[in-house]
Amino acid sequence: MDRVALRGLKARGHHGVFPKEREEGQTFIVDLVLSLDTRPAAADDDLTKTVHYGIVAEEVVDVVQGEPVDLIETLAERIAQQCLKHEAVREVEVVVHKPDAPITVPFDDVTITITRSRV
Repeated sequence: MDRVALRGLKARGHHGVFPKEREEGQTFIVDLVLSLDTRPAAADDDLTKTVHYGIVAEEVVDVVQGEPVDLIETLAERIAQQCLKHEAVREVEVVVHKPDAPITVPFDDVTITITRSRV
């Protein structure tokens, strides 16, 4: 499989288990690796035979900005399922970063990484 990667997609969401997270929201950062066969698109120089990563980026931002969930695990799953709606995408790796997580000790980042594929 070939891979198309999108790194550092940023969007504000209202996800989390604490009321302050739901009320104020925070920035989430998403990295994606989409696995697909790019040979048909390359052979014909045809966008319709690959994945339009600009559209994927917009859809992922819509998911992050959309309906709040408690867990970043749930958010990652929703993002993965949205990516797999694209016919060319066979597998997706999703990393959701929550750099402003409500943790009481110094830290750089919290992430969840999942991989999902067509069954």
